[in-house]
Amino acid sequence: MNLTLKIEEAMNQHNQDLPFSGAVFVEGEEKIFERGYGYANRSEKIANTISTRFAIASGSKILTAVAICQLVQEGVVTFDTYLKDCLNFPFPHFNPDITIHHLLTHSSGVPDYFDEEFMSDFADLWKDLPVYNMNAPQDFLPLFQNGEMKFAPGDRFSYNNAGYILLGLIVEQLSGLSFPAYIEKNIFQPCGMMDSSYFRMDQLSERTAVGYIDHKLGWKTNIYSVPIVGGPDGGSYTTVHDLVKFWNALFDNRLLSKEYTDILLTPHASENEELHYGYGVWILMKENEIFKYFVMGSDPGVIMQSSVYAKDNTHAHILGNINKGAGMIALKIDEIIHNEFRG
Repeated sequence: MNLTLKIEEAMNQHNQDLPFSGAVFVEGEEKIFERGYGYANRSEKIANTISTRFAIASGSKILTAVAICQLVQEGVVTFDTYLKDCLNFPFPHFNPDITIHHLLTHSSGVPDYFDEEFMSDFADLWKDLPVYNMNAPQDFLPLFQNGEMKFAPGDRFSYNNAGYILLGLIVEQLSGLSFPAYIEKNIFQPCGMMDSSYFRMDQLSERTAVGYIDHKLGWKTNIYSVPIVGGPDGGSYTTVHDLVKFWNALFDNRLLSKEYTDILLTPHASENEELHYGYGVWILMKENEIFKYFVMGSDPGVIMQSSVYAKDNTHAHILGNINKGAGMIALKIDEIIHNEFRG
């Protein structure tokens, strides 16, 4: 059975168990599989297609990491520069030894506004704080800037959204541009990612999926459950085809020099023996070799995983406008690809 049929069979089985809503795209030397599932807009019965734009939540962190690496490459800052030397905002309890490297690798120990070690429902965060007030990275500061350190910088890996908010503020400070404007100018445009942007939730563009959350009455949209506009820690919109353009530009050294691309893709921290973290990117090891580079994201009404397999540059991009499914689909595709490599 060829790869296309294997993936199609896996998707059919998945949809029998847990219907997916989104787009799935797999491509090697030639296109292997592409298909949309479910609705981009349930009220209007508009179907998801491979051209639908989806929010990607924390899958956007790699954009922030690339932006920082670009500024380091230009000599504006270094990975060892201290946070206290980059921003003028007060952080009364922050350790003065926090560096940009610590922030990039989730090893800074700064308090998080949404700490995934202890919190599970992102929507709960906005019960007392209106999401429509979160218009820029600076708006997140009151949620964590006066908090206590979780641990000393460099002590361990602890996934941290606030650290990437700080990195976005550094990008704004050093470039003189708003964070979305910097990404548009220095990443989306050079990559030709014409379907990617930081759309406001109340100003979604055409072909953009609405996010849906399970609800006691069936479902509801996520407009009151995520910030009104994305930022450095997540929330851009893209398509499966634009993700291909991004990864190709990254691996072709069109966004960064080879030196800085290699630094970004180097495992700097570890979640466990197989799962490692570079700068804004996860790295999965199998049999002591890099199996794939990937980003993933999850918000209320948003789920995604975007992977590039190291051995042959096969791409697998899974974007969804519901809360679940992308991780399970990615595992099935991982298994199919891994068996193909071994066979």
